[in-house]
Amino acid sequence: MIEPRIETISEKKLIGKRLTMSFVRYTIGELWQSFVPRRKEITNNLTNDLVSLVIYGPEHFIDFKPTNDFERWAAVEVADFESVPTGMETFILPGGLYAVFDYKGSGTDHSIFQYIFGTWLPASNYILSNRPHFEVLGDKYKNNDLLSEEQIWIPIQPRY
Repeated sequence: MIEPRIETISEKKLIGKRLTMSFVRYTIGELWQSFVPRRKEITNNLTNDLVSLVIYGPEHFIDFKPTNDFERWAAVEVADFESVPTGMETFILPGGLYAVFDYKGSGTDHSIFQYIFGTWLPASNYILSNRPHFEVLGDKYKNNDLLSEEQIWIPIQPRY
């Protein structure tokens, strides 16, 4: 399948909206519908890319259940927090080591995540790191389209 590139990033500043959800109560559509119409109110973004970020609790994958809550963000990367639109929040994404998968296909096809967590990660020299996971949705991203392209960033650390 897809071999990732391994990248170290420095921290990033994000502005956006967030919702707490689970895989059973998956309200990502509601989150994006509340964010996208207002994204132009963010005037100091560094790129046109959207960032779909997830913050899992430290036990999320250890004791995985589809009912486990997590926080999902719809955001953009910004230069600073000097101008935050009303009703939006700031988040500092910590820097660190990531496995970056260039994914092409529909966002509704979750087999890429089954591959990452079930095949690639166990066979790699890395383990999950307890930092946010995120996807970068750039110019080639098309919601639910088979030709859509995005980057999937998985936080990792060396396996000791």
